[in-house]
Amino acid sequence: MVQPTQAEPGWTGPREAGQPTAYVGLDAFSVPMQGPGASQAKHRMMYTALLYTPDKKHTRYLVDFELDTLAAQVRALAGACGVSDVKELVAITDGGNGLEEALQRHLADDVTTVLDWYHAAEHLCDFAAVWHARDEAARRAWARQAKDILYEQGGEALLTHLQAVVLPAGTRADVREQLRDLIGYFENNRHRTDYPAYRSRGWDIGSGPTEAGCKVIGERLKGSGMRWAEDGAATVGALRALYVSGPKLWDGFWAQPHRPAA
Repeated sequence: MVQPTQAEPGWTGPREAGQPTAYVGLDAFSVPMQGPGASQAKHRMMYTALLYTPDKKHTRYLVDFELDTLAAQVRALAGACGVSDVKELVAITDGGNGLEEALQRHLADDVTTVLDWYHAAEHLCDFAAVWHARDEAARRAWARQAKDILYEQGGEALLTHLQAVVLPAGTRADVREQLRDLIGYFENNRHRTDYPAYRSRGWDIGSGPTEAGCKVIGERLKGSGMRWAEDGAATVGALRALYVSGPKLWDGFWAQPHRPAA
């Protein structure tokens, strides 16, 4: 791991009671790829990881096409920043397939994870829009009530609320299916939706920094007309991640010994 040109004691400095040493964010964005003969190929997902301090004064970014490779780098990065105990980390993700499991494999199987509040709330709004497609007032009222329960009482209370929903006779099959999916979603994420507890500790519950990181790195790879070979995208993405991690780290990269080009 690249070392900054100046020490960054904020990574291991004192924290307010209950605050983690750092947050971990993990998400992905699509990269336009080029196929044989300059043809357009299917987009590929590039994963982005962040490690940042609670005060947002220090942030490190990593990218890779391979999720497990990236998650392993997160552990190495935490160590390089002086975070020796991964139990002091809190991971915030949007619930995408495999993200939490990758962090568990490479950080710890009991790493603390939080489901991004805005993605959770969006699932509730999506169901309300299907159920009350022709009644805007009912849609808004139901979504507001469900979000209030989730925010103030947590995922367990919301599950009880959802399981008590009785759809009228004649309700469309797609509405019933979406309700089942919604209940399944919160059952699968019940262990990371205790928002009242998170807020009482002063924790973040949103993945805004991670989404911003995906955007600032992704915009370098998704300019007008751009298409990439895998090696080129991986190299430029890594350089962009290094650059946005701050001038101390960028200068540290160029200050370290480099082999001359062959």
